[in-house]
Amino acid sequence: MKNLGQHFIIGIKDKILQDEEKIFLKENNIGGIILFSHNYSDPAQLAELINEIQICRDEFPLFISVDQEGGRVLRFKKHFTQFPAMYDISRLDSPTTIFEVHSIFAKELAACGVNVSFSPVCDIWLNPQNKVIGDRAFGTTAQSCEKFVSAAIRGLQTENILPCAKHFPGHGSTKKDSHFDLPYVSISYEQWLKEEFIPFAKASKSKAPLMMMSHIVFDAFDKELPCTLSKNAYRQLRETLRFRGLIVTDDMEMKAIADKYSTGEAALMALNAGADLLIYRSFEEGKKSYIAVTEALKDKKINKSELEEKQNKILALKEEKFSKYRPIYIPDLEAVFSSVIHKNYFDQLMKKIHEISLKSVSG
Repeated sequence: MKNLGQHFIIGIKDKILQDEEKIFLKENNIGGIILFSHNYSDPAQLAELINEIQICRDEFPLFISVDQEGGRVLRFKKHFTQFPAMYDISRLDSPTTIFEVHSIFAKELAACGVNVSFSPVCDIWLNPQNKVIGDRAFGTTAQSCEKFVSAAIRGLQTENILPCAKHFPGHGSTKKDSHFDLPYVSISYEQWLKEEFIPFAKASKSKAPLMMMSHIVFDAFDKELPCTLSKNAYRQLRETLRFRGLIVTDDMEMKAIADKYSTGEAALMALNAGADLLIYRSFEEGKKSYIAVTEALKDKKINKSELEEKQNKILALKEEKFSKYRPIYIPDLEAVFSSVIHKNYFDQLMKKIHEISLKSVSG
């Protein structure tokens, strides 16, 4: 199947593309790359790396993705504007500010060739002891999160960055961190509709092109399987939220999945359940998963026509959004990353946050 690789977003080992990675990406028409701090030293290096990755493309460019949320989740720090956590910025109660911040994120990412941002976080910080989400959320209520979601999405789209709303159906009330264990959420379906549902519904109405499924067991959907592997979780996203974009899994190497399922088993379950795109932070596991799905296709353990339908959706999004692709011209980076406008904006923003913090303390 020519386009099977389009289902995979995988990591790479270093700041330059290895020969083995080049061959695998090109021969198997892999859909995308996810980048981390170990892939980055400065904007010029990043742009050169992405240009090299995109040489491996087939008909359309690869998704070049990153978690660049602000606060403690910033894969690219040096030279990029290091905005604080969204919770701190949202205390200004200004959707316009959230839009402007994400526009700057978008400008800097797009300048280097990144085209997918795994944000905004649509989770609500419902559990004060929740460390995996915490201040990554916009707020502690559905309403405080909902009001900023569309602003973040629109901000990223100013530079044609594809936003990915996460982590459906809501990771904000959990105690466990799915990076290390499988969290359980025990709330009623009715309670979900009143709370966690609301920011994700806003993201769907705002036409977010991507949405991320989380590695949590959500009792209201499925008492046994994590949402990543649960058909009912995908059905809720498609039918209840009326989401028509692409559904991407959270990193399939997180222990919530990897400790309980083999690489190939989890990949098949996720694709059969409804996932369009699978994320693997490492090249080795991404390759292993691709081989496992290839074998499953031969053995008819996965529906070929359903896969082809998903592949058509992936390619249609790429054709729509990336049809004007051109390699990054490195000298253009200086204008973006030496921007006095960005620096002045950041300084003024931090001043406003400091002032509101002082007011809350004195009040």
